[in-house]
Amino acid sequence: MSEVKTVADAQDDAGAAARKGLGGRVPYTNLGLVAAALVVIVVSGVTNDAFLTEGNLTNLLRQMVTTGLLSLGMLIVILTGGIDLSVGSVVALTGILSAGLVEGLPLPVAILAAICVGVLCGTINGTLIARYSLAPFVVTLAAMTTFRGLTYVYSRTPITPTTPDFLTLGAENLGPVPIATIITLVLFALGWVLINRTPAGRALLGIGGNREAVRLAGVKVQRHIVLAYALSGLCAGVAGVILASRVGIAQPSVGQGFELDAIAACVIGGASLAGGRGTIGGTLAGVVLLGLIDNLLSLYDVQSYWQQVLKGLIIAVAILARRGERQET
Repeated sequence: MSEVKTVADAQDDAGAAARKGLGGRVPYTNLGLVAAALVVIVVSGVTNDAFLTEGNLTNLLRQMVTTGLLSLGMLIVILTGGIDLSVGSVVALTGILSAGLVEGLPLPVAILAAICVGVLCGTINGTLIARYSLAPFVVTLAAMTTFRGLTYVYSRTPITPTTPDFLTLGAENLGPVPIATIITLVLFALGWVLINRTPAGRALLGIGGNREAVRLAGVKVQRHIVLAYALSGLCAGVAGVILASRVGIAQPSVGQGFELDAIAACVIGGASLAGGRGTIGGTLAGVVLLGLIDNLLSLYDVQSYWQQVLKGLIIAVAILARRGERQET
């Protein structure tokens, strides 16, 4: 019995640092992140009359959906010490699948089939990484190319869905809030419950903090790694379906660079690429901040490559700001 208790204590120690900030005090950098978002909102409202219009705010909420969903899945993977570079390709694959299948299948079946393909893609990534101890970067980089190729195999030309109910998913509102935004917030809430209130979430954090201690505690490490990548595929699948619905056309070339935005939101929100550290709330704040910056730069007609420069600088500043937190931990 004492040996079992020692092993359990080892698991607790492994996840202790990882859970710091999830349910305890709020790090100063998180407060700074919220303050930065508020500053951007105030500056945007004062300097541009179009920012606070209903049309722009609704459009902003819709634009943040794709990055938000991908960031949620990416965070779960990052917590285990991994990375998923294939999410952009999964968005393209599931988006074009849903747009094509909805013309011949009932709407729920077509959407479910596309999302299941996303889950399958994530499961394949997780299985290769967990079972064969392959580097996540290499596996998902190869998957990024493979899934993109499969997208073009399915259709080399864009597909324009004509089913009205399918287009409603990404374009309609429930009151003042887009349906797609509500779906995203619900998934974020479920993600918070998973990470903070379930044994699986505790295991995911522990794996990123100290994999060997978690393994000694009797946790099926391989199974949980596969779960993390499957959830990333699920989020990418939902994002692909919603994006195709919102835009009204599914293109096989869409999604390039989406994985970088997702990683950026996670890092800005406090996730450590080494694993074992990150929060749902911080990631959501990172998504909002990036969305606000993109929207403001678009309103001022700033060229897209300057937007990429600014994102890179933001990531660098966020990493520097988080150094003090890691040293305290």
